[in-house]
Amino acid sequence: MAEDGKSEEKQAVKPLDKMTVVELREVAKEEIPGITGVTGMKKDQLLDAIKEARDIKDETPAKKKKKKKTAGPKKKMTSKDMKLEIVRLRAEREKLRQEKDKQKLEIIRRRINRLKKMTRKVA
Repeated sequence: MAEDGKSEEKQAVKPLDKMTVVELREVAKEEIPGITGVTGMKKDQLLDAIKEARDIKDETPAKKKKKKKTAGPKKKMTSKDMKLEIVRLRAEREKLRQEKDKQKLEIIRRRINRLKKMTRKVA
């Protein structure tokens, strides 16, 4: 019998939207005396019926703010600008090859690769 008390406490704490259909059916059978067809209802119908019986009004969720992408250039570039940047980076890459700077070569290679992908998306 101690287990029954614990499950009832969990249901009281758990929000309606997070409950399963089985739990919502139990709540509807226990709390709403004149309701029929609970076993055939879907979750959204059960939620509506329980909220109506409890006089709970739905609150519209706050709009989520869009996150800015940090990857890529900060200003909006056209396809032509991107291609010019690729040409500039390729020239810089050749200089770095002569200097044999592997770390900077890798960075330039990634930048060129990213710009090439962005030109494909723009086109």
